[in-house]
Amino acid sequence: MVYSIRRRTLLQIGGAAVAVPHLWLPARAEAPAWPTQTVEPFLEVEIASGKIRGGHSRGALAFKGIPYAGPVSGKNRFKAPPPVTPWTGVRDATRLGSPALQAPGGTYGEHEPAYSEDCLVLNVWTPAVKDGGKRPVMVYLHGGGFTAGSGGQNIQDGSHLAATYDVVVVAINHRLGLFGYLYLGELLGPEYAQSGNCGQLDIVAALQWIKQNIATFGGDPGNVMVFGESGGGAKTCAVMAMPAAQGLFHKAAVQSGPMLRGISKESGTETARRVLAGLGISDPAKLLDVPGEKLLALQMQGPKGPLGTATAAYAARHPGPASGGGLGQDVPGNWAPVVDGVALPADPFDPAAPAIAANVPLLIGNARDEATFFVRDNPAFFKSDEAGLTALAHQQIGSAADAIIALYKKTRPQATAPELGIAIMTAMSFGNGTVKIADLKSQQPAPVYRYRYDYQSNVPIKDTDWIFRAGHASDISLVFYNYEIRDLQGQGPGLAQASAAMSSYFTSFARNAVPTAVGQPQWPRYDTARRATMLINTECQVADDPDSEERAFWQSWKGA
Repeated sequence: MVYSIRRRTLLQIGGAAVAVPHLWLPARAEAPAWPTQTVEPFLEVEIASGKIRGGHSRGALAFKGIPYAGPVSGKNRFKAPPPVTPWTGVRDATRLGSPALQAPGGTYGEHEPAYSEDCLVLNVWTPAVKDGGKRPVMVYLHGGGFTAGSGGQNIQDGSHLAATYDVVVVAINHRLGLFGYLYLGELLGPEYAQSGNCGQLDIVAALQWIKQNIATFGGDPGNVMVFGESGGGAKTCAVMAMPAAQGLFHKAAVQSGPMLRGISKESGTETARRVLAGLGISDPAKLLDVPGEKLLALQMQGPKGPLGTATAAYAARHPGPASGGGLGQDVPGNWAPVVDGVALPADPFDPAAPAIAANVPLLIGNARDEATFFVRDNPAFFKSDEAGLTALAHQQIGSAADAIIALYKKTRPQATAPELGIAIMTAMSFGNGTVKIADLKSQQPAPVYRYRYDYQSNVPIKDTDWIFRAGHASDISLVFYNYEIRDLQGQGPGLAQASAAMSSYFTSFARNAVPTAVGQPQWPRYDTARRATMLINTECQVADDPDSEERAFWQSWKGA
C-alpha cells in the first residue's frame, strides 16, 4: 500500500512550477495538541531493523526517534557506534527521541524527552512512503556548536519542507561534547584512535542508515544532501573531509558554520589529561565507569574549571593562557572534531578543500549581522561609543584593532560604534571563513554557490533600542519554511516571501545542484574572479564581491 500526503501542492522543481497530486486525507480525530505533534491516522512501515509506527504532522508523514545505531554508553563509550539492535513488534515513532547529554536549560523540541548518553536516533519527514519515489534527501545536522542542540528543535521540523517541495527531510541526534569529541588515542591506544570523532562517526552511521532505509520513505539514496547551521555547518565541513562518509552524500550546504581546521591530537590529548585530573583518575580506562552525569558536570565547568587548568607537562611547553577559544579553535578544553589521521585525516579546509569531496556541490553562506546573537545579552554593548569599541577591539584583536576600525569607518561612514562592532565580529567569526571555504572549493570541479542572509528580524533586543537584524540562527526557520513558528526571525513584513525564497533555493539545490526560486534572480555559480553572492531577502539580489575592501583585508590578515 502507498501512503501519501493527501493534498495538492504547487512547487518549484528545476525552475518550473509543477503540480504534484496527492490523495485526500481522512478526517483526523482531533487537532494537534502542539504544532509539531504527530497525529492520526497512524501508519506502519518496515525498515531493516523492524517495524515502526508514524503518523501525520503539518501536511507530511512523520517518523521520529528511530534508532540508527546501537547503545554508546558503558563499554561502547568513546567508540564508533555499533549497529542498531533489531526489535520485534512495532516500535512507536510518533515522538522525538532523547537528545545527547548536554547542559540543561536550552530550547529544543516540543515535548522532547530527557537527555541521554544513548541518543543515536533520527527523525524522518516525507510526503509519502512505499511509493517508489526518488525524492532528494536533506539531512540536517543541528547547531549548538559541538556541545548542545537537538535534531528535534521545532523551527527545524521538516514537515512543511517535505510537503511543499516534495523532498525527504532527516534530522539526527548524535553524541556531543566530551562524549563525542574526547580524544583518547594517545592514552588508551589504537582501539580508541577515533574517539575524538565519535560525534562525527555517529553522523556517518546515520548516513549509512539512510542509504539502507530511505527508499522506504520515498527518498533517493543516490541523492543525499548534508547541511547544517552554525555547529551543524562545522560538522558538515568535517563530514566532507571524512573518508568513511564519501559516497554516502552527494551535496553539502554550510550555514554560518565555516570550519577550516579541527583539533590537533596534541590539544586533544591535553584535554583528556585535564579530564582525568579533574576527576582525580590516573587510569584512563576508568573513564568508562564514570557516570555520564559526572562527566557532563566536569565539561560544563568549562575553561574556568579543571579543563582550564593545564597539566604540568603541557604548561611547561606552552606558557601563557591555558585554554579558551571558540568553535573549532585548536586549544585544549575545546570540543570539535580531532584531526586523528584516521576518521579525519587532515584539516577540512586548510590548506585546501578536501580532495575526496571535489565532486560534491556546495552551497555556503552566512548572515549579515551574525554577532547580534552573541552580544544580545549585553545591553551595554549596544550603547557603546567609539572609545568603548576601540577598547573592546584591542582586547579581542590586539594591535591590529586600530587598522580594522579605521577600515570599517571608511567603508561604513554612517555606521554607529555598535554597528561597526557587529560587522567586525561577524567578519571575524563567520564571514572570513565562509569566503575562504568558497574560494578553496571553487577551485574544484563541482559548483559552489555563495549567499549572504540579509532579512532583518524585528525581534527586540532587551533593554536596548536595537532589533535582532540578520543575526545568527535567525535564518533556520526560513530554510525550513517554518517562518510562522515564532523564533529569532521575528514577524516582520516580507518574512513569508523571504522564507519562500530561501527554502526554494535550498530544496532545488538538493534536487539538482542548481538553486532556483520563483520570482527571484538566477543564482550564478561562485568563482574568485566575480565572487557572485546571492543576498537573500524578501527580494533577493546578486552582488559581485560584496564588501570587497573588507574581504580583501581579512584575507590578507595574518591573524585569520
